[in-house]
Amino acid sequence: MTPDIAVDIVVEALQLVMLLVLVLVVPGLIAGVIVALFQAATQINEQTLSFLPRLLVTLVALVLAGHWMTGKLMDYCVSVFQRAAQLVG
Repeated sequence: MTPDIAVDIVVEALQLVMLLVLVLVVPGLIAGVIVALFQAATQINEQTLSFLPRLLVTLVALVLAGHWMTGKLMDYCVSVFQRAAQLVG
């Protein structure tokens, strides 16, 4: 395995990880900002009020995007194994 191939594999892996994390983090971030605005407007400083909506939104995002995320991961794994087979053979 040449360093170029290793770097390409690592770069693709990092891009995939960033994409999958963004799919889960961005909805929670948006929900957190909305809850923070609500808390600032009403002056309610309850920790559960800020945590629970973000948790629920993240779980919903995981349920909705889980199939797509699994497909992306499987495609990446198959491509890595195909590259490995080409390098050996």
